[in-house]
Amino acid sequence: MTQPHPADVAPSIASARQVRHPVRVAHLGLGAFHRAHQAWYTQRANEAVEGEGWGIAAFTGRSPDAARVLAAQDAVYTLIERGPDGDAATIVEALSSVHDGADTAAWRRVLADPAVGVLTLTVTEAGYRPGSSAPARVLDGLRARFEAGAGGIAVVSCDNLPDNGAVIRDAVLALAEPGSALDAWIRAEVSFVSSMVDRITPATTDADREAARRLTGLADAAPVVTEPFAEWVLAGDFPAGRPAWEAAGARFVDDIAPYERRKLWLLNAGHSLLAYHGLAAGLSTVAEAVADPALSAELERLWSEQRTELPFDADTVDDALAALRARFGNARIEHRLAQIASDGSQKLGPRILDPLRARLAAGREPGAAQLGVLAAWSRHLAGPDVRDPGAADLVAALRDARSPRDRAAAVLAALAPDLTDLTEPLAERIAASEPATHQGAHA
Repeated sequence: MTQPHPADVAPSIASARQVRHPVRVAHLGLGAFHRAHQAWYTQRANEAVEGEGWGIAAFTGRSPDAARVLAAQDAVYTLIERGPDGDAATIVEALSSVHDGADTAAWRRVLADPAVGVLTLTVTEAGYRPGSSAPARVLDGLRARFEAGAGGIAVVSCDNLPDNGAVIRDAVLALAEPGSALDAWIRAEVSFVSSMVDRITPATTDADREAARRLTGLADAAPVVTEPFAEWVLAGDFPAGRPAWEAAGARFVDDIAPYERRKLWLLNAGHSLLAYHGLAAGLSTVAEAVADPALSAELERLWSEQRTELPFDADTVDDALAALRARFGNARIEHRLAQIASDGSQKLGPRILDPLRARLAAGREPGAAQLGVLAAWSRHLAGPDVRDPGAADLVAALRDARSPRDRAAAVLAALAPDLTDLTEPLAERIAASEPATHQGAHA
């Protein structure tokens, strides 16, 4: 008789729930990063402070799958911190409920609850572009809260955009009727908090699910794997209170801009460089890419170009870069380059173009590695596995381009019309990055 596999007889992780905190936080964008970051911070805050904790009602963004899987295990999951020397597992029960984002009745009900004081968002950079549903969904929830007379609330953006609180505020107000009572209430009672978030969180694999079972003895269909490092910096007001996130290491500051720039210009920009150059070299993960001597040298070149305009002293930047080298080199975190490469049309502005503009404003030459990222991205857009709806028109333009200069002009017209003076140096980087067969076809 065939013996059952241990995973088949392991009890569900749902059995590990010890407490269900009342819902006091709403979240939009139920993905791995939210569960590795904001939910984890909330879990630790609940553990650190006596009394009634803050439970999260989380709603999916694009797909209902995450809610379906998590609901089957009572919204409890394993968080695996994967360091260079081993794994450590934590059972997270900060999610009190999970919902399909299409369930508008539940969304409105949660946001209309006076006990809910915070709405957090992880909808990726693409979620803020014109036509995205995220600002409309936020406005819909705020309207329900306004009509219920439930009082003010803090909306906290947790996506990689500079001044992301102002970005979501402007996007929401652009959809509200100007001069309406709802418009006036949002301006007076709703706080839009900016935050800088940092924790590398690769997509979950079947091997990760097996690791979670091995570490906990429980069957978990939706574990999250992340690095030991975590950072969260926030700036803004919380009119209806908030979890004690500082007990978990979060930092509250008056000016978040320097921290945003440090993260976007060093970590996120470095990821983009490794993704586009690494994929072209046939590599799959950040650790593989940073172990390549040529790519490592190009990464260091980019960091030397980006750091010059950061508002931190040299020692602070040196410490940040030393931490990044260790984090990128953690081969046990399989951060997929294809995951990072998606939606470059939304990501490269704050990661590469903004620091490039800062260099030019300071009278410096454009960075060769900065232009190299744009060149590598343009080459990536010609490949078969592009996930970037915002670049559809550019992909068509690049297909029709007959020379590196035409390609450079198309990239700058799409991403940075104010930087068209860089067409020639970008064309040189594009020409240098193209395979000989591609250059021959142009000729």
